Amino acid sequence: MLVSHDWHLLELVADRLWLVADGTARPFDGDLDDYERQVLDGGGSGDGARRPEPEPGGRRAARRLAAERRRELEPLRQKARRAEEMVPRLSKEREALDRALAQQESPRSNGLVLSEALKRRAELVRLIERAEIDWLAAEEAIERESSP
Repeated sequence: MLVSHDWHLLELVADRLWLVADGTARPFDGDLDDYERQVLDGGGSGDGARRPEPEPGGRRAARRLAAERRRELEPLRQKARRAEEMVPRLSKEREALDRALAQQESPRSNGLVLSEALKRRAELVRLIERAEIDWLAAEEAIERESSP
């Protein structure tokens, strides 16, 4: 829900409009231009207010199309966010492992632990690369799908 007097912002993000007046809130069957016309025509905001017919190809249709597009892109955005969040987490683990490996006195001091640490480091490098690839692919798909 967004309450604002910034019409440009409302036009960009609003999927539906609600008219709040006389202690009630109800869906508004038009777009911001319809609301402006209603107010300027003296239609008021009460229950007796005239509800203008929305323009079929107007801003309301464009808003609905934009909202539909945002819903369609949401799975891609979630995938991008998950991958984006994974990269620093995995990188932090890799850096901690690198510090631990650098502090080892001798590679032969504990061969099994060293071997496991090196395997984990290689796995982390692969996971980071995969997350970066997924992140970029999702962002590119979002960009491609967002373009008119």
